[in-house]
Amino acid sequence: MQLLPWEKIDTVLLDMDGTLLDLHFDNHFWLDYLPQCYAEKNGLSRAAADAYLQPLFASYSGQLNWYCVEFWSKTLDLPIKQMKRDTAHLIDLRANADDFLAALKQAGKHTVLVTNAHRDSLHIKLEKVHLEPLLDIIVSSHDYGYPKEDQRFWHSLSQQIDYQPERSLFIDDSLPVLRSAQRYGIGHLRAVLQPDSQGPDKNCEEFIASTDLLSLVSNL
Repeated sequence: MQLLPWEKIDTVLLDMDGTLLDLHFDNHFWLDYLPQCYAEKNGLSRAAADAYLQPLFASYSGQLNWYCVEFWSKTLDLPIKQMKRDTAHLIDLRANADDFLAALKQAGKHTVLVTNAHRDSLHIKLEKVHLEPLLDIIVSSHDYGYPKEDQRFWHSLSQQIDYQPERSLFIDDSLPVLRSAQRYGIGHLRAVLQPDSQGPDKNCEEFIASTDLLSLVSNL
């Protein structure tokens, strides 16, 4: 394991889904629960619903609308926010996420949640996991109108918070988002090896992968 140079890191930027929170909730919601609800509502077989939805989802990947509750509610004519509440029992932290955040707080690091999640989704999740006391700032890309994949997100973030990109650590499970942060100049980057606790390990390609959040602060 390659240790982080904590003496060169003042700010820790953290993704939510798949980084602090188990991605199992989102994968179940979008790949299983929503397609089943869509099939039942429209009198379709599950296979027919999947055949329609999967290309539609893929066409919005990396765009702000992909993360937007209101957009999908209107597009699919489904009560997405209520459906998320109906499955909220599956929302959970990744292993040791709270202890990891507590260690950062104790060390005096500036800790910022940066998520593409819509504010409605964010609210539902924070109701379950209560991370606010361990975070200094919570930022949704919907506040800016650009997802983290877009350089304009990072420029907007720098106007809201006072931080030095080169002295910042960013952890995310999305490779396109990590590459966007790298282009902007974020100095220290980590991917997530297994964002879904019930899914396989991920190929993190050029990025160093974190297997356990708590191990990242072993030398803090």
